[in-house]
Amino acid sequence: MRNEFTIFAILSILITAAIAHYLWSPFWWFFVLLGPILLLGFYDMVQAKHAIMRNFPIFGRGRYVMEDLRPKLYQYFIESDTNGRPVSRIFRSVVYQRAKQELDTTPFGTQLDVYEEGYEWMNHSIAALDAHELEENPRVKIGGEQCQQPYAASLFNVSAMSFGSLSKNAVMALNGGAQIGGFAHNTGEGGISPYHDKFGGDLIYQVGTGYFGCRTEDGNFSPENFAALTAADNVKMIELKLSQGAKPGHGGILPAKKNTPEIAAIRGVEAGTSVLSPPYHKAFNTPVGLLELIAQMRELSGGKPVGFKLCVGSRTEFIAICKAMIQTGIYPDFITIDGGEGGTGAAPLEFSNSVGTPAKEGLAIAYDILQGFGLKQHVRLFSSGKIITGFHIFRALALGADACYSARAMMMALGCIQALECNTNTCPTGVATQDPERVRGLVVSDKKQRVANFHHETVKSFVELMAAAGLDNPSKITRAHVHRRVSMSESKRYSELYPYLPEGCLLNADTVPVPLKMDWKLAHPDSFLPKEG
Repeated sequence: MRNEFTIFAILSILITAAIAHYLWSPFWWFFVLLGPILLLGFYDMVQAKHAIMRNFPIFGRGRYVMEDLRPKLYQYFIESDTNGRPVSRIFRSVVYQRAKQELDTTPFGTQLDVYEEGYEWMNHSIAALDAHELEENPRVKIGGEQCQQPYAASLFNVSAMSFGSLSKNAVMALNGGAQIGGFAHNTGEGGISPYHDKFGGDLIYQVGTGYFGCRTEDGNFSPENFAALTAADNVKMIELKLSQGAKPGHGGILPAKKNTPEIAAIRGVEAGTSVLSPPYHKAFNTPVGLLELIAQMRELSGGKPVGFKLCVGSRTEFIAICKAMIQTGIYPDFITIDGGEGGTGAAPLEFSNSVGTPAKEGLAIAYDILQGFGLKQHVRLFSSGKIITGFHIFRALALGADACYSARAMMMALGCIQALECNTNTCPTGVATQDPERVRGLVVSDKKQRVANFHHETVKSFVELMAAAGLDNPSKITRAHVHRRVSMSESKRYSELYPYLPEGCLLNADTVPVPLKMDWKLAHPDSFLPKEG
C-alpha cells in the first residue's frame, strides 16, 4: 500500500545510511543502489494508468511482468453451464485491449475447439455489407404509447452495480464513460449517489425491494421521494428489480458497520444500523399490483420509461404477468432478463450455482411468451448475464433482446483483475472496495475513457458482425443466424433449439402449445402462485 511504501522508503534510507556511516566512508554509493528503486516506487504512486502499481508501488509491477510473460492468447474467461461444464471460452484480455485501444486481433485462427459440444458461431453472408456504411452506434427506442419521455438507448449499457458495492471512483468512472460514449449507466439498487451525478451520464434508476432513495422511514415505497429523485434530467429510465441472476429469490442485508453516514443518506436509512432488503416487494403482491406500481412510477416520473428486471423462475409467474397486462392494459416499457449465471460481489454458493434460469433460455422464454400474447410490440427486452463481446450482443439479439447490459466486462474496463475479493473490502484495484487507500489507486480521468473505449470498440465489433451477416439493422437478426454444436457430429440453429411461438397463440386456451398448457392453465393475473380458474 502507498502509506506502507512511504514508511518503508524512509526507514530504508535511514537504516542504510546508519549502517554505511559506521562501516564505510563515504557512503554516498548506497544511493546508487537504493535510489533508483525508491524513485521507481514514488513514480508508481503518482502515475495514473495502473491502479495495482499506484496501490502497491514496486511490488505491483510483478503482476504486469507476469502478464507480459504469459501467453496472452491463452488467458481465457470460462463460461459454464449449470453442471459446471465449460461451454465456451472467451479471451478475457479482449476487454483490456479494447479499453486501452490496443491491437485486439489474433494470429493463427481460432483458439477454440470448433468440434467441442457447446461451441457457437453465427452465419455470415456472401452478400456481406460494408460496416462503415452502417450506423456506428445503433440505438433502440425505449417507451411505448403509455410513455411521454421515451429514451433512445444504446445496444450496450452498464449493468446494475450499486455505490457501496463499488467504490466512489469506480462509479464516477462508469458514469463518465457513459457520458463520453452516449450509453446508459444503471445505478443498482443502492440509490443515486453524488458520484452517479458527477459527469451527467444517462442513468437508469433501479428500485429494489429496499426502495433505497425512495423509501419511507419504515421501509415502504415513498411516492413523494420517488418523484423528487426521478425528476432529474439525467435519470432517463426506471427499473424495478424483482430479482437478480446471482441470487434470485434471496434478500440482502447492509451490515451496520458498512452503513456509513454517506451511504445512509443516499439510501434514506439510519446510519449505523443493519438494513434489510427483503426477498419480496412490499408495494405489491400480485401481477396486477406489479403493473399498477409500474403505471404509478411512470406517472410520478413525468412519463419516463419504466420496466422491471428479473431472473426467470417459474414460467407460470411470467405468464401470469402477461395475463395481467392483457387484463389491465398496462404495459411495462421494458423488461430486463438476467441469467442465473449472473455475478455479484457476494451471494450464497447454492444460489449462484443452482438457482434461476440461465440467461439464454430465460431470454427465449420471455420473448416467446410476450410474442404468444401479442405483447412484444409494446415491450422492449434487455439481456443481462455475461455479455462481453460483440458476438454476445449479436447472440442476445438473436434470442429476442433489443439491447444489452454488461457488469463484469465494464468492471474489467475499469481495471478489475478478478482478484475475487469483492466481498472482503480488499479489492487491490480500487473497484469494489471502500478502503480510501485502495480507492485512490483508481484514477477516474483515465478509467472513464477506458470504459468509453471498451463500449465503442465492442459496439463497433457488433456492427461489423451484423454487416458480415448481410444485415443492415439489428431488428433483422433472428435465431436462424446463430448455430450451436450439440455433439461432435451435429449442430443446430438457435431457431431449432429455441423454436419461436406463433404470435398470439397464448391468447386462447385452444391454441396454447402443449408444453405450455399446464403453465398457462395455472397462471392467474391476481396471483403469482399457481392456481386454477
